[in-house]
Amino acid sequence: MTTTLTSPGIQGHEVVSPKEWIASRKELLRKEKEFTRLRDELSRQRRELPWEKVEKEYVFEGPNGKETLADLFAGRSQLIVYHFMFGPGWEEGCPSCSFLADHFEGSLVHLANRDVTLVVVSRAPIAQIESFKKRMGWRFKWVSSFGTDFNHDYHVSFTKDELAKGKVYYNYGMGEFPSEEAPGASVFYKNAGGDMFHTYSTYGRGLDILLGAYNFLDLAPKGRDEDGLAFTMSWVRHHDKYAQGYLVDPKAQYVPPKGSGSSCCSGEHKS
Repeated sequence: MTTTLTSPGIQGHEVVSPKEWIASRKELLRKEKEFTRLRDELSRQRRELPWEKVEKEYVFEGPNGKETLADLFAGRSQLIVYHFMFGPGWEEGCPSCSFLADHFEGSLVHLANRDVTLVVVSRAPIAQIESFKKRMGWRFKWVSSFGTDFNHDYHVSFTKDELAKGKVYYNYGMGEFPSEEAPGASVFYKNAGGDMFHTYSTYGRGLDILLGAYNFLDLAPKGRDEDGLAFTMSWVRHHDKYAQGYLVDPKAQYVPPKGSGSSCCSGEHKS
């Protein structure tokens, strides 16, 4: 017998017998396995991409002083950089990037034991970074690229002149982006001779795979539950800003961090 669920929040959902449920679930499992195989193949092709040699010298400011890009590898051969949206003068980092950064801590020891170092880089000066990092309770490595070309070379920061033209180069194409900072992740390899290579970068929804909370939500009956929101990630808060009885205003637009002069993250989850 088929019935219709009318509980609050999920209207009109079909309810079936256990036999019918198993049949539907096995059909979806077939598609899930197909997706897994396709994802594995895509990952293989990602690893086969050609590399480009890093020719420029980049020097970052860390909590203990100057560090080169080579230093950031911390003795390992693989480096993943998360480009965190936090610009000079911003009162706080981007809420969506903070949402993503909340997932880093538990991965660090596992990555380190697979020859991978994860480092976060922002253009905000190190004093701003350290203050915000302390507030959020994070312990991962976070350095400042302030005064370097690093963010611009990897297409996650834009000049006022670039923004004034209406379109910037982001996610491998020209398009509108209303912020001076953008999210992304870049991957590097260092060989035994010390040569460094840029192997991969991803932006926008290419970062979805790093968001464990989103993957959990995708398993839940309501999913991400963002379709009715005026701004996709308007529900996201810094983890110290959620309160008991927290409600989402579906008409709310993104409020940029003070000092940014732009609407960070508004295009973050476009494909």
